[in-house]
Amino acid sequence: MTHTTTGRPAPRPGAATVPVLAFAGIVVAVMQTLLVPVIKDLPTLLDTAPSNATWVLTSTLLAGAVATPIMGRLGDLFGKRRMLLTSLSIMVIGALISALTSTLLPMIVGRSLQGFAMGAIPLGIGLMRDLLPREKLGSAMALMSSSIGVGGGLALPAAALVAQHANWHALFYGAAGLGVLSIALTLLVVPESPMRAKGTFDVLGAIGLSIGLVLFLLPITKGSDWGWTAPTTLGLFGASVAVLLLWGVMELRLKAPLVDLRTTARPAVLFTNLASIMVGVSFYVVSLVLPQLLQLPKSTGYGLGQSMVSAGLLVMPLGLTMMVTAPVYARLSAKYGPKVTLIIGMVIIGIGYGAGLGLMSAAWQSLVIAVILGAGIGLAYSSLPALIIGSVPASETGAANGLNTLMRSIGTSVSSAVIGMVLANTAHHVGGVAVPTMRGFHVSFLIATGAVAVGLLMALFLPGRHPATKPSLVASSEEDAALERAHEVLGGFRGRVLDAEGGPVARAKVTLIDRRGRQAGATLSAEDGSYALAVPAQGSYVLAARATGHGPLASSATHTGDDRPVALDLSLPGENADVTA
Repeated sequence: MTHTTTGRPAPRPGAATVPVLAFAGIVVAVMQTLLVPVIKDLPTLLDTAPSNATWVLTSTLLAGAVATPIMGRLGDLFGKRRMLLTSLSIMVIGALISALTSTLLPMIVGRSLQGFAMGAIPLGIGLMRDLLPREKLGSAMALMSSSIGVGGGLALPAAALVAQHANWHALFYGAAGLGVLSIALTLLVVPESPMRAKGTFDVLGAIGLSIGLVLFLLPITKGSDWGWTAPTTLGLFGASVAVLLLWGVMELRLKAPLVDLRTTARPAVLFTNLASIMVGVSFYVVSLVLPQLLQLPKSTGYGLGQSMVSAGLLVMPLGLTMMVTAPVYARLSAKYGPKVTLIIGMVIIGIGYGAGLGLMSAAWQSLVIAVILGAGIGLAYSSLPALIIGSVPASETGAANGLNTLMRSIGTSVSSAVIGMVLANTAHHVGGVAVPTMRGFHVSFLIATGAVAVGLLMALFLPGRHPATKPSLVASSEEDAALERAHEVLGGFRGRVLDAEGGPVARAKVTLIDRRGRQAGATLSAEDGSYALAVPAQGSYVLAARATGHGPLASSATHTGDDRPVALDLSLPGENADVTA
C-alpha cells in the first residue's frame, strides 16, 4: 500500500501543536477512569442491579477497542486531524447524554460514545509523525502515548473530589467541557496532515473486526459474573475465534484492508503488539489495587484508612511520573533505540511490583510504588509507537498505531477480569460485604510481575534497531555522503523504500531529479528501507527508485525549501509489473 499527499506543502506545526495533541489524548483517556470513584454506588444511582450497572464501564471499554483501529484507518484515508476532531465531538455528545440521564440504557449509550473517542490517541501519534521534524518526534510521541496513563492517573483525584462534593452528573459536564476545549485548541493550533493513504475504507473488514472484538472482550469483562466455564462465556469465546479467523482470511485477500495482516506479522510489529498487551496488564493492576488498599478502613488490620480524595492524590504520581518520563525516553531512545528503552521500562516495572510486595503498610509507601511504576510504564508506553512507526509505511501509521492501542486495551481488559476474579475469590465477607484481603493484593502484584516477565521476553525477540530519531543510511559515493551530512541541517525528502507487499527494500538506489531533468542527489536505502535526500532549493522534484528484483518507480513531490523534511515512502512494483512514471 502506498501513500500520496494532498498536493499542498506540509504545514509547519507551531510550538503548541504537541501539547494540544497530548491534551486531547489525556481528555479521552479520562473517560476510562471517570466513574471509578462512584463504581460501588452505580446500582443505586441508576436504580438497577449491580450486574447491569457494570455495563456502564464495559460499554466504554468495548467501544474504545472497536474505535481505535477503525479511526486510525479513516485518518490515514481522509485526514488524521479531521478524524481527531470527529472523535472528540463524539465524546462530547456522549458526555452530554450521560450528564442528562439517570437511567441505565441512555447512560450506556453515552458511555459507549465516550469510549469511541479512544481513537484520538493513535490519530495524534500519526499527526506527529507527519508534521514534526525528526529531532522532536521521539519525545512528542512518548508524551502522546503516555497520555493514556496520564489521563487515567490525573482523573482519579479530580473525579473523586467532584463526586465527594457535587452531584455525580457534574463529572460528565466537566468531561464535555474538556472535550469542547480540546476541539477548540485543535482547530486553532493543529494543522492537517498532507499525507493520505491510497485505497478505500474496508467496511466489511470494520464490521468483522468489530464483531470479533466484541465477542472476545465481552466474556473477558463479564466472565466473573457469568462464570468462566458457563456456556455463554465459552460460546462467545468460540464465536470470537471463528469470526476473527474468517475476518483474517478476508483481510489477506483485499488490496486495501482495514489492517494489513502481512505487516502486523513482521517480527518488529508482532512482538511489539504482544509486549503491549503485557504492559496494559501491568498498568491496570496498580490502578485496581492501590486505591482499594488505601481506602480500606484501618480496622481490617491492613487497610490504610484514606478518604476517596486522599487515595486519588496518592495514586496521581503514577500519571505525573509518566508525563515527566517523556523527555527522558527521548534521550534514551536517541542513544540506544526504542527496543532498549522498552526493556529498561519493563525492568523498572518489575522492580516496582517486586518492591511493592513489601511496601503496603503505609500510605507513603503507596506513593513510592506509584512513582516507580509510573517511570517504568511511562518508558514502556513511550517506546511502543516508535517501534510501530519504524516498522510500517507512513500510509499505515494511523491504522498500525490504532491496532497497537487496541492491544493495550486488551491487556487492561484481561487485567481487569483476572484481578477482579482474584480479589473476589480471596475476599472475606463482613456483614454480607466482600472485603479484599492482603493475600489478594499480593497475588495481584505477583500476576503483574509475571505479565512483565512475559512482556520482557517478547521485547527481547524484537529485532535490533537503530535509534528511531536517526535512521541509518548507506552512502553510495562521496557525493551521497555529503548529502547525508547536509540532511542533518537541511530539509529534504525522507521515508522508506518498500516492496509490493509493504516490506523494506535494502540498498535501493533513490535518485532526486529536478524539474530540468538533472540529477540533484542520490543515495541507497538502509537495511530497514529508510532513505534521506537533501534538496538544493525549493521546487518540484521527481524521486526515482530502482532495486534488483523490483520494477522501477518514479514519484513526483514538492518541497517548500524549509528545514523540515517531507515524508515520502516509495513502493516498488514487482519486476515484471507495468510501470508508468
